[in-house]
Amino acid sequence: MEYITDREAEQRILSALVHSEASCIEVLSKVTDGDFADPMCRNLYLLGRGLFTRGVRPTFTEILKEGQDLGFIERPAVLEEIKYISQQYIDDHNINYWIGRVLNASKGRKAQHLIIQAAQELGKPDVDINQFIQDTGADFMALAVDTDTERIETGADIGDLLAASLDENIEKWRKNQDNAKTYGQIPLDGVPTGLPSLDYMTLGYKPGDLIILGAQTGHGKTAFAINTTNAVCVEAGEPMLYVNTEMSRKQIAYRFGGMLSEIELHKIRVGSVTNNERAQVLAARELLNGSKLNVAHLPNITPAKLLMFAQKAKLQKDIKLLILDYVGRLDVSDPRHQEWEMLSALIKNIKIMAQNLEIACMVLVQLNADGSLQGAKRMKNECDIMLQLLPFGEGKEGSDRKEQFQEKYGFVYEPGCNYYLRIDKNRDGKAGVSVPLVFDMDIQRIREAREVGKYVSRP
Repeated sequence: MEYITDREAEQRILSALVHSEASCIEVLSKVTDGDFADPMCRNLYLLGRGLFTRGVRPTFTEILKEGQDLGFIERPAVLEEIKYISQQYIDDHNINYWIGRVLNASKGRKAQHLIIQAAQELGKPDVDINQFIQDTGADFMALAVDTDTERIETGADIGDLLAASLDENIEKWRKNQDNAKTYGQIPLDGVPTGLPSLDYMTLGYKPGDLIILGAQTGHGKTAFAINTTNAVCVEAGEPMLYVNTEMSRKQIAYRFGGMLSEIELHKIRVGSVTNNERAQVLAARELLNGSKLNVAHLPNITPAKLLMFAQKAKLQKDIKLLILDYVGRLDVSDPRHQEWEMLSALIKNIKIMAQNLEIACMVLVQLNADGSLQGAKRMKNECDIMLQLLPFGEGKEGSDRKEQFQEKYGFVYEPGCNYYLRIDKNRDGKAGVSVPLVFDMDIQRIREAREVGKYVSRP
């Protein structure tokens, strides 16, 4: 039997992979080596994927070098065939058309395999015809919807999943508890949040999570994001991507320097540091050098560009968390819709991206002066965790607000406690509570406030 193939489409997407980084990311994100029928094309794909995951652009030259090093290119005919494939370049705008053709041909071959298997099963003398029809129909239906996850499950399927997941969670929990006792940490199911109470309530930011952090202008959105980055990359050693849309590279560097060295940000900016303070900042540099932090400076960002960089970071760095600072800078303008409608749709797309890439995504949003957020209800529906970073405020009003906070939670917090983090939504845990914070604006450090005593109501 001659199987369905589309060699032209396979060659086209490989040529695009070689010529364009954007097309390369699209191909590597949507196509696997199992989707290629032609052995030459499959091997070229594997060469290109291997290079890209190591951070090397799989250009024609790099493909040749890699192929020769691995002994793949040994005959002139192979070299000529690779040259021919590289010349089948297509415009980036057409890449998804050719990817679709490759995937359709791959699906056609899988259907042919199912037909052969069905014919062999049907030829058995003791076949249960009703069961055969049921099983074969389910196999073709699963193929039609592209994935085994998009299917109807029985109660037994869910029960088996429950039992298996429970045992897995018990084993993971007990292992984490042992590690936590050793290192004095809270056992997590994802990357750390940077705040012990938030770690306890969420078990960390998990793959597929969408976290929305809201704050008013100038009230610590970026500082919170940088402190989260420190917890994930420097302290926990996990890879992540920080997408910066509004600050310069120097401003980002200064903020990390101030937070990690605990030297005032202003002193770093103007250079008025002592020799000892300079040494502290350089020690902070060593922490950054040894971390798995990745930063993308994208002032002119679009949703498509965000997805491309996220895919690239996942493929090359295996990131566990992406922070977008901040969502208001994305170009989502459309005269047919209000801004909050576009932002709500964007949040939904970022949630889908988080699930597909199996990473946690934190999105920074700007609150209105009254603390509200346009489109908040729709955004809250999409996200897994919604946080608000809020100051107690100055003067008597701020003192009264802090007093009420302490009365509510029954503790007196250290004098430096000037902010709190409100957990509006927590899909997997407790919500409607707040965490007291100390926000040292001079060094851009945010930490959880310490309890210094029990709160006693005023007479």
